Amino acid sequence: MGRPYKYLDVVIGLFVAVLIVSNLSSSAKIVTLGPFTFDGGTLLFPLSYIFGDILTEVYGYSVSRRVIWIGFAAAALFSLTVWFVGLLPGEAEWSSRVGMDAYNAVLGSAPRIVLASLIAYWAGAFSNAFVLARLKVVTQGRWLWTRTIGSTVVGQAVDTCLFIVIAFVGTLSAGALWDITASNYIFKVGVEVLFTPVTYALVGWLKRSEGVDAYDAQTNFNPFRAAVDRA
Repeated sequence: MGRPYKYLDVVIGLFVAVLIVSNLSSSAKIVTLGPFTFDGGTLLFPLSYIFGDILTEVYGYSVSRRVIWIGFAAAALFSLTVWFVGLLPGEAEWSSRVGMDAYNAVLGSAPRIVLASLIAYWAGAFSNAFVLARLKVVTQGRWLWTRTIGSTVVGQAVDTCLFIVIAFVGTLSAGALWDITASNYIFKVGVEVLFTPVTYALVGWLKRSEGVDAYDAQTNFNPFRAAVDRA
């Protein structure tokens, strides 16, 4: 990814870990938190957008683009592994004590859910990174909060709407779809707003520690481009 950085690998590792744990938690339990009802993964998933903001703000869009693809590959591998293990016959004693029904109830997701999750993550993450990178150039690096919150407003709208439409249209009523969409979206954006002071602190510390503050004035924003552009 060009010049070596001291902490980029840590940020990437945390980003990918959040994605995998969110995917696991999503299929494990539906939770209620105050007025919100959503899958367990939604509690952690907003942090992936905070890490995405940090990656784009500090290291630039082209680095963030590569990390998004790493996260996509990791999430796809997780889903594929869970699916393949589910196809294998269970050991006799394990099957009698636990059984495939329990495995599928916790880890098994319908192919439609998996597809919705991957598409929504990809589109939302790239929307978030693009909006933040462009706003940084427009604002000349000022008002970080406008970029972190503004990009999340767009990215989470894309992510949430795509996921709900692909995963549940035709299986739930219009009212239920709206309730789930609104609940997820408001909670995710709310987490970003609440974590703004933390984002400020991490971004400032990383910029000083890494000696980098990328601006994407000349960046190629093609999400399929493999090269890391000079920011």
